[in-house]
Amino acid sequence: MMKLFSLEGDVAFVTGAASGIGQRIAIGLAEAGADVALFDLPSSTAINDTLRAIESLGRRSIALGGDVTSGADLERAMARVESDLGPLTCAVNCAGIANANPAEEMPLFQWQKVIDINLTGVFLSCQAEARAMLPRRRGSIVNIASMSGSIVNRGLLQAHYNTSKAGVVHLSKSLAMEWAERGLRVNAISPGYTLTPMNLRPEVAEQRKVFEAETPLQRMATVDEMVGPAIFLLSRAASFVTGVDLLVDGGFECW
Repeated sequence: MMKLFSLEGDVAFVTGAASGIGQRIAIGLAEAGADVALFDLPSSTAINDTLRAIESLGRRSIALGGDVTSGADLERAMARVESDLGPLTCAVNCAGIANANPAEEMPLFQWQKVIDINLTGVFLSCQAEARAMLPRRRGSIVNIASMSGSIVNRGLLQAHYNTSKAGVVHLSKSLAMEWAERGLRVNAISPGYTLTPMNLRPEVAEQRKVFEAETPLQRMATVDEMVGPAIFLLSRAASFVTGVDLLVDGGFECW
């Protein structure tokens, strides 16, 4: 039964692999048996920590610098993945940013940057990954969205972020339908409040208490708790699952 969840023999590509959810999922895919290519900004030196963690598991890994808003960077990364690790079979797109501002005061550049990275970056990543996988008629992509793609978080002034994550959910469904007959599955994971570095800063300590109180399970998720859902959606255990937005929110959306 556990072989259903094995990624042995798979080659994975993870964006946003230097920290947070992306870093933990990348290591988790290696724990499940995959060789993993890591992609993040060239300035993200913490990607080397991810690389070392994967290699310590006996899996192959490469670290690639680039920007998810650059199709050329992603195409070059795909070429390196396939030359160094082998044919790409699965991908997780985690790269994203968040910030806040009242909508009536938000400058266009702030709106545009969040949309460019969180939504256009996911599209360009999927596009590059699909170009590698579609000719072989096999593969799986998981995009990291957010529960903020389907609800509006009380007290958080982030119209741009919410809009970008709603777009990721519907983009994932749209691509799933375009590519279903060609052997490529596409799904999304929508985390709830999660203990990423952004939410571990001292200045948001009081806000964390609110997040915990508003979540039915009375706590925030750990990044470890995003690994299982990602492995499930990428593995043979989810071979008949495509176009799904999997909520991992501690029951938040039930309220």
